[in-house]
Amino acid sequence: MNAMTEARTRVTGDRVDVSAAPIMSVEGLSVGFDTPHGPVQAVDNVSWSIRKGETLGIIGESGSGKSVGLETIMGLITSPPARISGQVLLDGQDILSMPQRQRRQLRGDRMAMIFQDALAALNPSLTIGTQISEVYRIRRGASRQAALDKAVELMDQVKIPSARSRLKAYPHEFSGGMCQRVMIAMALAMDPEILIADEPTTALDVTVQRQIMDLLQEVRRERGMSLILVTHDLGVVAECADRAVVMYSGRMAETATMRDLFRTPSHPYTRALLQAMPRVDARLERLQAIPGTPPTLSHIPSGCAFRPRCTFAQPRCAEEKPELRMLAAEHSAACHFAEAIREETSHD
Repeated sequence: MNAMTEARTRVTGDRVDVSAAPIMSVEGLSVGFDTPHGPVQAVDNVSWSIRKGETLGIIGESGSGKSVGLETIMGLITSPPARISGQVLLDGQDILSMPQRQRRQLRGDRMAMIFQDALAALNPSLTIGTQISEVYRIRRGASRQAALDKAVELMDQVKIPSARSRLKAYPHEFSGGMCQRVMIAMALAMDPEILIADEPTTALDVTVQRQIMDLLQEVRRERGMSLILVTHDLGVVAECADRAVVMYSGRMAETATMRDLFRTPSHPYTRALLQAMPRVDARLERLQAIPGTPPTLSHIPSGCAFRPRCTFAQPRCAEEKPELRMLAAEHSAACHFAEAIREETSHD
């Protein structure tokens, strides 16, 4: 049994109404910056959507544009200094064209984000209780005591033990996993419809990683919200996501349901990622790796950005940038030879 076959057996997910209209749609989003080395395109014509109650995985290496795109959606990256184009439709309204004041109101109320370095995201000079309750006091006008009571309730929900006695604790008194639970509690304060988790298990040990992912799925189910999970770990999305978007050098390489992505990966990059997954029973002297390194955004190769590392590359790949095209229902890939790769992997 090869790595791709083994990975397929782990794909799980809750049932989501695939006929339902998306709660949010990203259409042709591009984000660029001017740098001392010239203009760079961090996100290049990215389109995806998410339905109510769905978990969408966004997969990619560092520099793939996955975090920049979501920070732009949240209004944390603005124009200027960035060059932003495209649309982000939330219930049919383009949030990119909204005034900043209106966009700020969306943050927390309808969308919330958990950042990957929880300890750095928390204020070291304020108590945990102050930081969680502050959201409720400002947005809901609650009294100090009511806001602290709400903070205790949220801390209980994210399974922080002895919540009330920890209100006066500072971030440095918490472990990395507990700090991440605090960030989740803060994100849930306004009961958002969409929760964005940007590498939520970075720098956590394996046991704590599993606890955090189980917690995110639990609160998603209880609240009926949508979850966008940003990660470089295919194992994480295999366990949790319904669909995935694979990013490479700011572009979408492939998007599919998790079942299709693991059964019939149709982009060479996705296929290579799956083949690089280690196996406990493998008798190999060396792990399989993708040759080369991702290009810098200021020196993206012509044509297909993955071409220098691709075992399927042909002269055409240097001349034409492949467009994302549909291969099956909810399955698209940006490769000139996607159909042939899909056919080959379906027989592996």
